[in-house]
Amino acid sequence: MDTVNIFYIVLLASASVLCLALIFYINKITSSIKLIEIEIKAISEQIKPLIETSVELSGKLNSLSDEASNQVNIVKEIIGKVKDRVELILSLEEQLREELEKPITGLLKNLSAVSNGVSTFWKTFTK
Repeated sequence: MDTVNIFYIVLLASASVLCLALIFYINKITSSIKLIEIEIKAISEQIKPLIETSVELSGKLNSLSDEASNQVNIVKEIIGKVKDRVELILSLEEQLREELEKPITGLLKNLSAVSNGVSTFWKTFTK
């Protein structure tokens, strides 16, 4: 045998060993990919209910915020009405005070004048 044939046999043997190693590692990679696929399926099955509950929660939060906004608007309306009523009452009170102040002031001045007149009369009468 010459050396070329020996190298050829060594080359074929090493190629066979490389092919076997390649088959072994491809098998390991395939099993790893299958495990990853199983884990991804499990995660996706767990994520689906989470997404559904998140959507439901989002909807409920939206409805709650809408209801809160409606309640705030109602409270604003009520406060506006109460403010208008208070302003009306205060204006009526002011008008009443102005209308009663003038006659009462006149009456008090007249009573004071009468009191001074009676007092002066008694002083003069007792002398």
